[in-house]
Amino acid sequence: MRFPGWMAAVVAALVLLMGSVFVVSEGHTAIVLNLGRVSRVDLGPGLHFKLPLVESARIFDRRLQVLPAEPERYLTSERKDVSVDFFAIGQIQDARAFYRATGGDESAAVDRLAPIIKDALRNEINARTLQQAVSGDRTEIVKSQLDVINRGAATLGVRILDLRIKQLDLPTDSRVIDDVYNRMRAQRQQVASRLRAEGEEQANEIRAGADRDQQVIIAEAERDAQKLRGEGDAEAARIYADAANRDPAFYAFQRSLEAYRKAFAGGDSVIVLERNDPFLQYMRSDR
Repeated sequence: MRFPGWMAAVVAALVLLMGSVFVVSEGHTAIVLNLGRVSRVDLGPGLHFKLPLVESARIFDRRLQVLPAEPERYLTSERKDVSVDFFAIGQIQDARAFYRATGGDESAAVDRLAPIIKDALRNEINARTLQQAVSGDRTEIVKSQLDVINRGAATLGVRILDLRIKQLDLPTDSRVIDDVYNRMRAQRQQVASRLRAEGEEQANEIRAGADRDQQVIIAEAERDAQKLRGEGDAEAARIYADAANRDPAFYAFQRSLEAYRKAFAGGDSVIVLERNDPFLQYMRSDR
C-alpha cells in the first residue's frame, strides 16, 4: 500500500516542527548552537524555536547547586596538619563561558572548581596557627577568600555564592592530636598544681588563724579565770574575816579542827609534842 504524497509531506513537516521547538523550564537557561558555534545565549524559561538540523539547543540548570568536595589536608603556619571538610554553593552565571570552558559538563566544572577552592583555603589556613584555624571564626576564613575564588570561577561561567566549612579536625594519623592532648594534659596539670598550691596556702592561713584564735581564747579564759579566782579568794577571805570577827573562839576552834584533819589524814601519822603544846588544847578541853 502506497502512502499519498501529502501524508509524507505532513509527517516531514511535523518532524521539522518538533526539531525546531524546545522548552526551557523555570530556573534553567539555554544556548543555541549554530553548526557547533554559539549563536544565542541566556534564553529564559518558555517556548523557543531553532532551525532544524542546523541549530541545536543546550539547556543548563541555573538554580543554586551544592558542590561537594573531599576533605583536604592543609598545613598551618606552625606546620601542623588539619583536615578541612567543606562544600560550596554556586550557580551558572554565564552560560556561554560555562559551555566553552566545560562543554556543558557539570561534573567537569566541579572538577575544575575544586582546585580553585582548595588553593584559596590553603592560602588562608597556611597563614593561621593551629589554634586560630580550629577555634577561630570559620566565616572569616571563607569571607577573605570568596572574592579570590570567584575570580577563578568566572572563567568557568560560574559564581560561588557561599563556601561553608563543615568540619575542621586534626587528622587521626597525625602526631598533632598527641601533641594537642599532651599540651592539654600539661595545662590541666598546671592548673591542678596551681589550685592545690592555692588550697594549701589557704589551709595554712586558716590553720594559722585557728591557732592564733585558740591562743587568744585560752589567754582570755586564763585571764578571766585568774580574775574570778582572785575575786573568789578575796570573797572567801572577807567571809573568813567576817566570821572570825563575829566569834573568834569558834573560828579558832574550826581552824584547829582543820589542822587536826590534815595532820591525821593518813591514819598512821605520829606527832611528838609537849603536853602543854597549844596545838592540843582542844583535845584536852572543849574551851
